[in-house]
Amino acid sequence: MPFVTQSDDCRIFYRTEGPVDAPAIILSNSLGCDHLMWQAQADALKHRFRVVRYDQRGHGASDVPDGMYPLDRLGADVIGIADHLGLDEFHFCGLSMGGLTGQWLGIHEGGRLTTLTLADTSPHFRPPEMWDQRMDMIRQGGMAAISDMVLGRFFTESFHKSDPGTVSDFRNVLEQMSPTGYLGCSAMLKQADTFNDLKKITAPTLIISGRHDQSTPPERGEMMAAEIKGAVHVVLDAAHISSAERPNDFTRTLAGFLGTDTLPSDHRFTSGMKRRRAALGDDYVDASIRNRTEFNAEFQDMITRGAWGEIWTRPGLDETTRRMLVLAICASLSRWEEFDLHLAAALRAGVSKETIREVLMQTAIYAGVPAANTAFARAGKQLRSQT
Repeated sequence: MPFVTQSDDCRIFYRTEGPVDAPAIILSNSLGCDHLMWQAQADALKHRFRVVRYDQRGHGASDVPDGMYPLDRLGADVIGIADHLGLDEFHFCGLSMGGLTGQWLGIHEGGRLTTLTLADTSPHFRPPEMWDQRMDMIRQGGMAAISDMVLGRFFTESFHKSDPGTVSDFRNVLEQMSPTGYLGCSAMLKQADTFNDLKKITAPTLIISGRHDQSTPPERGEMMAAEIKGAVHVVLDAAHISSAERPNDFTRTLAGFLGTDTLPSDHRFTSGMKRRRAALGDDYVDASIRNRTEFNAEFQDMITRGAWGEIWTRPGLDETTRRMLVLAICASLSRWEEFDLHLAAALRAGVSKETIREVLMQTAIYAGVPAANTAFARAGKQLRSQT
């Protein structure tokens, strides 16, 4: 089994999948879980990333030191893994306590981060009395004393009923965990608070919350997003372990943020995204991905597969003809936002103003002079801005 021995002689278990020369992403587990909580994401991302999963100290196959595990020690464990693997820079995704670890990395080791994803987490985990009660329960009754309570927070009631197998897997990991490890992390969580330093995070940041999360509700995600410049906040229909309760939604959201856009097996989506980027430009598509939410994700995916992956990739028409058809139809229907978008893309692609003028002249005959009048005005404004 692969381990990294840290500076305090604690051995941290890790595993890697995917091409060695691919961009790396490190996935960090929640309190009471292990690296297996990321199975769905690892399976999806390992074709395009070097996926690194590890067990936080006190968890899984990693060593279980005595005493409290300070947050800076958890962050240093990640840097130790990255240094051991020769990763000067990496994407990082952490959930709950793993997300708190990610906050520390963003604040203190931001230069090492390509992107930062903070899932179902918070800058603090109050009130401290909750941790005192939980730690007392463990000391008196072991891990089984808290398992029902913790699993009730991990997943929604409906998920408990629909996927008891997954819930059972998480229960087994929790109940087999060393109480010493859980107590060491809990003592840190009782007092941790990164809020005043969140503004120091400069890495591109995605924040994911679960709508039904009792431990770190979406309001905590909004609070972090307000402090981290440019952060994107997405809310999924899940409780605390959204990566397991809504694995496809979580993975699509994460993959889109990382710039891979979708799962590797979805060839129509992949070809559609490639065509969409070629037609509209990376800046527009990246902004669209950043604005994707649970509410509009399926609609965005449908556009990419249907419009771009099915229609725009057909061989029957050349690209300029397709562009001009879109301009004529958008002008005819007064869809001016789309008209402006596709006009700008056509001009960037080198379509001449003469060609555009002829399309708008034709539009005036078949869709009406008022539509063409507005289209000429908007086109003229864009042409003037280019000179």
